[in-house]
Amino acid sequence: MPTEVDSEPLRQLGLKYPLIVAPMAGGPSTPELVVAASAAGALGSVGAAYSNPATIVEFADKVRQRTNKPFAINLFIPHPAPTVDPAAVKRAIAATAGYRSELGLASPQFSAPFEEDFDAQFEAVLKIRPAVFSFVFGVLAAEHTKAAREAGILLIGTATSHEEARALEDSNVDAITLQGFEAGGHRGIFEPDAADPEVRLHDLLAQCRGKVHVPLIAAGGIMTAADVRAALVAGAQAVQMGTAFLAAHEAGTSAPYRSALSAPKRQTRTTRVFSGRFARGIENRFMEEMTPKMDAVMPFPAQNKFTRDLRGASAARGSADFLSLWAGTGEGELWQGSTTELIDSLFAK
Repeated sequence: MPTEVDSEPLRQLGLKYPLIVAPMAGGPSTPELVVAASAAGALGSVGAAYSNPATIVEFADKVRQRTNKPFAINLFIPHPAPTVDPAAVKRAIAATAGYRSELGLASPQFSAPFEEDFDAQFEAVLKIRPAVFSFVFGVLAAEHTKAAREAGILLIGTATSHEEARALEDSNVDAITLQGFEAGGHRGIFEPDAADPEVRLHDLLAQCRGKVHVPLIAAGGIMTAADVRAALVAGAQAVQMGTAFLAAHEAGTSAPYRSALSAPKRQTRTTRVFSGRFARGIENRFMEEMTPKMDAVMPFPAQNKFTRDLRGASAARGSADFLSLWAGTGEGELWQGSTTELIDSLFAK
């Protein structure tokens, strides 16, 4: 199996292996995980979408104190703030009132802004100058692309369809992560309220191979050395893996999240109930009970902010009932050792 990066933009990074450890915002991505991944010869990624600029800089400083290897920072491309009328907020509060009572939470004082300021986050990225800036949910604005180029930062966008991949290629990215329907976490679909194209990784690679002329990174359901091999043979220049690393020593995955991941059979599906955007996770109580109440689910990112207290309190209680248990469709027991050992095993000759 190929163990070297065979595309020029990615080769510039000096990676030992054609592997990106996925950015996993909200807890699993820790400085320790990023350091371990990059030090082992992969590209570690900072999931910084929910972080303010100062926190992003602090995280990057911790990484650089421990390794001089390259790493990526990942953010969400912004969209116009959704209109959330008072009636929608009222429905959402009523639908979740029982959960908040159960968790000892007060009724939320809910208002905009619903997310961090992207321009301020991006300025922090420019200050840090990571080797790579990766992003989901759309195309990076031309002025931001220009600024990243001037800072010597490679750009990796995310596509869930051939059309999105072509749009990213036209925007002058250095590589594209092709996110198959199997992938865990947020779907990288450009439009927040668009239908999911539901293209599986193998088909997405087939649609883009030879037609999209930048390096392709395969993501979605990749768990084993055989999965890595299959993706590279199918035309990917590298792979991105997230779920496989969630139980590693260095991951910041909470105890109830780890417990859910250890179930003999992980039942996953995509849902909007946690954030307002499609994301794939392990089925749990909140997903099951809120799915019939979609009129009480606000658009992204309002819903993401609205459920944050539920998720935090659930984790604090050691319960997975209200956690967003992001995970892909890949089966099998997760690796519970070190990140370095897992990476080495994926590329063992």
